[in-house]
Amino acid sequence: MSNPPRVDETLLTPLLYLERSAQVFGDHTAIVHGSQRITYQEMADHATRLARALEASGIGPGDRVAYLCPNIPQMLIAHFGVPLAKAVLVAINTRLSGPEIAYILSHSGAKALVVDTELLPAAVPHLGDCPDLGEVITIDELGIPSEVDSTSYEDFLARGSIDPLPWRVDDEFRTISINYTSGTTGRPKGVMYTHRGAYLNAMCEVVHSGFNRDSVYLWTLPMFHCNGWCTTWGVTAVGGRHVCLRAVRPDRIWSLIESEGISHLNGAPTVLVGMANHPSARRLDAPLTVTTAGAPPSPTIIGQMEELGARVVHVYGLTETYGPYTVCETQADWVRRSTEERARLMARQGVAMVGADPIRVVDAQMNDIPRDGETMGEVVMRGNIVMSGYYDNPAATEEAFRGGWFHSGDLAVWHPDGYIELRDRAKDIIISGGENISTIEVEQAVVSHPAVLEGAVVAMPHEYWGERPKAYVVLKEGQTAEPGEIITHVRDCLAHFKAPDVVEIMPALPKTSTGKVQKYVLRQDLWEGKSKKVN
Repeated sequence: MSNPPRVDETLLTPLLYLERSAQVFGDHTAIVHGSQRITYQEMADHATRLARALEASGIGPGDRVAYLCPNIPQMLIAHFGVPLAKAVLVAINTRLSGPEIAYILSHSGAKALVVDTELLPAAVPHLGDCPDLGEVITIDELGIPSEVDSTSYEDFLARGSIDPLPWRVDDEFRTISINYTSGTTGRPKGVMYTHRGAYLNAMCEVVHSGFNRDSVYLWTLPMFHCNGWCTTWGVTAVGGRHVCLRAVRPDRIWSLIESEGISHLNGAPTVLVGMANHPSARRLDAPLTVTTAGAPPSPTIIGQMEELGARVVHVYGLTETYGPYTVCETQADWVRRSTEERARLMARQGVAMVGADPIRVVDAQMNDIPRDGETMGEVVMRGNIVMSGYYDNPAATEEAFRGGWFHSGDLAVWHPDGYIELRDRAKDIIISGGENISTIEVEQAVVSHPAVLEGAVVAMPHEYWGERPKAYVVLKEGQTAEPGEIITHVRDCLAHFKAPDVVEIMPALPKTSTGKVQKYVLRQDLWEGKSKKVN
């Protein structure tokens, strides 16, 4: 139990960010959604009305409130209104199946679900499996009627008022949100964020992405994903402008960059690939900062974005670390390097962010590995922007924090300059004849082929070597390449034993909603009936 605050002490919570921006930038535009414009004072009023409506509906401190919504204003406002009611926000992945949604609702014990009617059909058959769910509240932007007994969002808000509530907390370690992992190796786990951690990680985003009151941020990153890497709170902190985007399409991104004067966006490398290779792609007329993570970006896509005039900020983290934990800080002398060399340096995961403890890469005995850029170990973290634990899962929490550090499951090398570079997920590394092959390294070589748009590499069984790499490749529109040509290209880039034995051309790669390739899907057929785990 935490100690009570001193009288001269204000405990940390991102709620303070909206309080300040409403006071300082009250008449400035906070949110843009199509033709809709919402000022910071109106945003604060909306959040207050939401909190009051939750209270009037019987939602109390610590109760979980689930949201299943695209990147619309109601989803953004929930990041303030739900915790203002001292409740806990559970933002659900919009691409999950009905049973997966029901599991999260049931496991979290959500008492209310706010859902966009476009997403409601997936959940409808399974809502009866959620015993704690008391009310379904529907948002209808597209004229799609609700299929269940529900309350409209407007009627729900009518229960509230804008009578002020304190933008303060009496315990900064109280849970502000629960974000569920993808669950590819079992049931999803609920990652608990605290008010303190959310406040600090949001400020990290401000510092490293360079947000200020003139920033215009485009929501290409799902708000449900680590609360938008805490950018929901970060952009608000400095009075920047949020531009909501219901569906991520490269043509729409380029259009909004011009019409709204977008200065910042975040996204997985797949978003960057879509932007850089779309017919609308053009040299930027104004500065654009693109912060990328979710999967290691290749030097190729970093170089392409720089050639378009974008500033790329490469960060790395996990759901368990509030999103980004490290940043590849650029050094002054990198500007004198060639574009290719600079992109290679920027593809590393880097060093801890300003609000994080120093990152470590360790061996099985928790000793730091040599900083030689070759020895591999596991990335471990701890401190202010690491989760407080998994909700209702003490065994998994204990296992994740063995040795007093959070174990990421990511394998990396540590360079002499202190920067880390991911080599693979522990479950993805290919062990071929006793040699470790990094799928990330091979993928970067694959996508450096001029005809390749995207690539993914997994282990396939081999009678002699045990495992060998197989590459799945998506070609650029209008481009052709034979599998043997791509294999030869990789052999020219890397040691020959690292090159894939097989290349399969595909129309698309299976991905999660946050742009990560679902490698377990690619492995399933290869390893069916064999001993290797596929998830």
